[in-house]
Amino acid sequence: MSNQLLKGKKGIIFGALDERSIAWKTALVAVAEGAEIVLTNAPIALRMGKINELAKACNAQVIGADATSDADLDALMVKSMEVLGGKVDFILHSIGMSPNVRKNIEYTNTNHENFLKTLDISALSLHRVLQAAMKADAINEWGSVLALSYIAAQRTFPGYNDMADAKAVLESIARSFGYHYGFAKKVRVNTVSQSPTVTTAGSGVSGFDVFYNYAEKMSPLGNASAEDCAKFCAMMFSDFTRMVTMQNLFHDGGFSNTGVSSLVIESMKQPDNA
Repeated sequence: MSNQLLKGKKGIIFGALDERSIAWKTALVAVAEGAEIVLTNAPIALRMGKINELAKACNAQVIGADATSDADLDALMVKSMEVLGGKVDFILHSIGMSPNVRKNIEYTNTNHENFLKTLDISALSLHRVLQAAMKADAINEWGSVLALSYIAAQRTFPGYNDMADAKAVLESIARSFGYHYGFAKKVRVNTVSQSPTVTTAGSGVSGFDVFYNYAEKMSPLGNASAEDCAKFCAMMFSDFTRMVTMQNLFHDGGFSNTGVSSLVIESMKQPDNA
């Protein structure tokens, strides 16, 4: 049931591709909670995905923008304010892609040109978004910017490949820009480290099923769903979290603070030799 947590607020949602994506579900929750939004994604994603369906459901306009293009992001900020009738109150950065992951290139044998693309798309894009927003003065005071991350930024998950490095850079950018944007405009910037989630992007990671099942057994509350993450994002966009900034917030059912669980221990026990 809606509490109109975001009544009167306006926002930009990056990265909604299809109904499995966290950005898609966050857009629906934000609108249900009273927000007006603009949807954006890269031109190729607009052609491949179902974003027009989401736009119709959210009564939102779609504005194409390549998150690795400063010119596109500058134009996006201006156009979003025109469409929404003023500055925005929140932005969701849900952007990530690794050519090395897509091509099954091992981390220790990485293609460095691909690696740079991973960093540009998955991490530096957050810096570009924030820089464009600050330049255009596009975010209201006490606004909230969130970027989606994963615990592989702190711990090694071999199949996550160079995306782990990108997430570490992403979290650092959030802290650094959170400092500057906080002093300048009281804008808060955080990352959300989500459980492994069945999305189009997440499912492309090597060994994803093993990641997912292991985390489910390790987490006292189980894996956090995309729907639960969307609700958490809405709370982070709201005025109830206006003093939270420069944080990496684990939304993972307790996985990040669990050393080992009884379920994992049981699954690893060897049968007694009779």
